[in-house]
Amino acid sequence: MSRHPLDEIVDAKSRGEAVGLASICSAHPVVLEATVRHAAAHGRLALIEATCNQVNQDGGYTGMRPADFYAQVTALALDVGLEPDRLLLGGDHLGPHPWRAAPAEDAMVQAEELVSAFASAGFRKLHLDASMRCADDEPVLAPAVIAERCARLAAAGDRAVGHASGSARESIRYVIGAEVPVPGGGAASGDASVHVTTAADAAETIEITRAAFIAHGLEDAWERVRFVVAQPGVEFCDAGVHEYEREAAAHLASFIEGQPKMAFEAHSTDYQTVSALRALVEDHFAVLKVGPALTNAYREGVFALSYVEDTLFDEASASGVRRVLDAAMCNNATYWAGYYSGDDAAQHRARQFSRSDRSRYYWPEPSVVAAVELMEANLRSATIPEELLAQFMPVQYLRVRERNLSNDPGALLRAKVEEVLDDYLAAVAQGS
Repeated sequence: MSRHPLDEIVDAKSRGEAVGLASICSAHPVVLEATVRHAAAHGRLALIEATCNQVNQDGGYTGMRPADFYAQVTALALDVGLEPDRLLLGGDHLGPHPWRAAPAEDAMVQAEELVSAFASAGFRKLHLDASMRCADDEPVLAPAVIAERCARLAAAGDRAVGHASGSARESIRYVIGAEVPVPGGGAASGDASVHVTTAADAAETIEITRAAFIAHGLEDAWERVRFVVAQPGVEFCDAGVHEYEREAAAHLASFIEGQPKMAFEAHSTDYQTVSALRALVEDHFAVLKVGPALTNAYREGVFALSYVEDTLFDEASASGVRRVLDAAMCNNATYWAGYYSGDDAAQHRARQFSRSDRSRYYWPEPSVVAAVELMEANLRSATIPEELLAQFMPVQYLRVRERNLSNDPGALLRAKVEEVLDDYLAAVAQGS
């Protein structure tokens, strides 16, 4: 690609073309492999982003630093034959969020180091998010404070590659925006509505952030801001989805048409229909972020195969992966206790099936890894009978019959993730 792919998307918007890009926000190895394989198979760009909680200079919950994640994904892409210029890595919610319990200045020092680590590692799409309050902040952060902190983060990103060739710095594209869901996405259970960003708020975000960049001498960096995060009214919670209502966000589409060098980025687009995703792209939400829907598809696949395993093996031989996963979640409730409400039965159901998919934090647990590996080994030793595959994974069963999918547990799990990737491809590919 001769030009930066994010520039091409914004240029297409200026020409009146509806072109979009799915942003895969996940660190799960099966999701990552499925993503690069899918991109290679369809000749598309793979945009993969790591959040500040997954990957940071302290290791995040994955234990990976930015350079580790970069190396892992680029190696995966090389293995499946994805051309280097078809892979773009980004950092999501880069800011003080992981250190928000500390005083603001301490948290910002850590956040600057975070952005620097991502930029130095080779990430070229950086979402700067300073919207969260820190320990000594006012209850509600003023927009000017958020903008000032955002500019500091951009300065850290540019400074990190300042010693490198000019092309390295010039290849970084920034994303701004204060109206963003928390890292990880997912509204609280039972949320009845989602606030849609107003055009006035979007305009204010752009103007005060531009002013902060200029005040820091970051005119060049400002010219590389390509997307503004706004809330078009999409979100998901434990058992429901806030569907995109096009009329409610029409003012945003009109507004961004007057910004020739920018488009919108939409977060938490998980579980939207293909038609809703396509409407978002047509309304200039050119980047569609998705994460939990992908790991939830993986969980669905693991559960489906575990039911097959339970049919073929006795309790002593089977992995018991569903039970092992739930035990890991109960042993450490850090990642789900604040999200799942109700009595014990309701919480148990949410741990297994919630659309918020807090179980995604527990797949790296050694006990869970071992259980998944045992399940896969058991099923390879037995060969999955077609009638059981038809019962528990009917979509994949048809692909196996058509001889375009292997009846192998690893391939079947990737295929579950590809179902979601197919939806996003259908939404962003039209008109591109």
